[in-house]
Amino acid sequence: MNVLAPDPLPAVLDTALTDEQRQAIAEAPREKRLAALAAALGRPESEVLETLVAATGLTLATNLETDPAARGLLPARLVHEYQIIPIKFGTADESALHLATAWLPDDTMRAWLRTFTPLPLIWHLAVPERIHQLIIENFGVGSGSLDENDDSYVAPETQKETDEVVDEDAAVVRFVTDVISQAIEDQATDIHFEPQEGQLRIRYRVDGLLVPVPVPDNLLRFQDAIISRLKIMARMNISEKRLPQDGRINFKAGGLVLDIRVSTVPTIYAESISLRLLNQKKEAYTMERLGMSAEEQAQITGILDYPHGIILVTGPTGSGKSTSLNAFLRKINSTDLRIITIEDPIEYEVPGVNQMQVRPEIGLTFADALRHVLRQDPDVIMVGEIRDKDTAEIAIRASLTGHLVFSTLHTNDAPGAITRLVDMGIEPFLVASAIELVIAQRLVRRLCPECSRPAPISHVKLVENLAILGCDAAEAAGIETLRAPVGCDRCRGTGYRGRIGLFEIFRLNEEMHQLVLSRESTRTLAECARKNGMRTLGQSGWEKVKAGHTTFDEVLRVITITEK
Repeated sequence: MNVLAPDPLPAVLDTALTDEQRQAIAEAPREKRLAALAAALGRPESEVLETLVAATGLTLATNLETDPAARGLLPARLVHEYQIIPIKFGTADESALHLATAWLPDDTMRAWLRTFTPLPLIWHLAVPERIHQLIIENFGVGSGSLDENDDSYVAPETQKETDEVVDEDAAVVRFVTDVISQAIEDQATDIHFEPQEGQLRIRYRVDGLLVPVPVPDNLLRFQDAIISRLKIMARMNISEKRLPQDGRINFKAGGLVLDIRVSTVPTIYAESISLRLLNQKKEAYTMERLGMSAEEQAQITGILDYPHGIILVTGPTGSGKSTSLNAFLRKINSTDLRIITIEDPIEYEVPGVNQMQVRPEIGLTFADALRHVLRQDPDVIMVGEIRDKDTAEIAIRASLTGHLVFSTLHTNDAPGAITRLVDMGIEPFLVASAIELVIAQRLVRRLCPECSRPAPISHVKLVENLAILGCDAAEAAGIETLRAPVGCDRCRGTGYRGRIGLFEIFRLNEEMHQLVLSRESTRTLAECARKNGMRTLGQSGWEKVKAGHTTFDEVLRVITITEK
């Protein structure tokens, strides 16, 4: 029975490390040490984990299932600090406590555990992400901060404060920090604090879907303090609870600095608070990483070389429009072009580009900013969004006077951008002359590369799905299997990791120019575009399904919901 495990790294791994690498691994949080070791060795995490298991004699625990009977044995702060979770393993054995850990146990950890349980400890290694997820599910995000029953345990980094009284305010500060940090870890784009009857619900938006966040049982007691803490961080008026407010937080986490946009609205129970997380230093996307095929990239790149005209990206909120525009800017960015952007908010920093933040509260709107930018001798202008007739008119005039203009619109499909501009009051002949390209896009969740597997699909079901997406039924010929989600420790059981784009690229030709001048409907424009080779969002989705990047369920969810 593997009751104890060696503290230092096994020789098979340790000898391959430098002193600096050993120090970096030792200083990393426990849940990050496997990743740090894998990076130092230049090997995949899964391979290094298997090597650790083989060298230490510990068991690799997969498909983890927590042991609810043992949950009350350990305080939340200890579980969070050491990234351990009691698990069921094999046959029930009440004489021992099975613990899954993200990193090799050490003497300090064992000593603390002995103060809470006399049971023999049996250690298992497991995927750090899965252990962290189980801790969140069973103890709640930030439970280590709000735990009222663990005074006997003090985390090592706070042992010097044992003589100080940890008050409620400090606990709330730690809890809010934990919630935001966990959102960053989960790659969430938004956090929602929603007061409900008898509870404070917290949800993250991850990969476009809202995910409930497990929270400590005693969270309701701290509701008012949590809301006040968020308003203080956003520099809002904490005494004003009747009116909506907007603010922003500069949040530092590790090496990241996030610009968090905060919005409050009064509800029947308390103020609901939404946080939008903007990491300006995050890795920028290329067109290929967005999910564009070589053919789509060629279509767009050809227009990016034009000296003037308008390129529009359309889609609902959260469909990646700004990310695409940023990828286009990086594609053409060079020392011989003066590029100026007008954004709200600035989501990415682009080296060499002059980026401006609109401030409507002091009169700096998109239209006003654009007027001033035209006096700055720009070659390329990016306008974050065309929201009104003034902005649209100035953008079109800019394109007709020798500027390349990028912008976004909220429409369901690419041809709809044309009729939307006409509906705003722009003359059709100006629209037809200025618009060079319209790209409609959506984001769908990408299948987890670790666990997705081919699964059979019936011909009838395949034909039905193709019909819904507007694809030819003949494309179902010879297809008997498609990749499907399974769920593993790496993707936290969802079967999906990250997102990929679907694109509909609309370019006007002479026939479509005449339709625009005649003020024809979006449907007529779309039919003409398809006749001239435009691939629809549904057809783009089918290509991604066929290539094994996503599933019919994902494509249908995104396209049918957003096009209703």
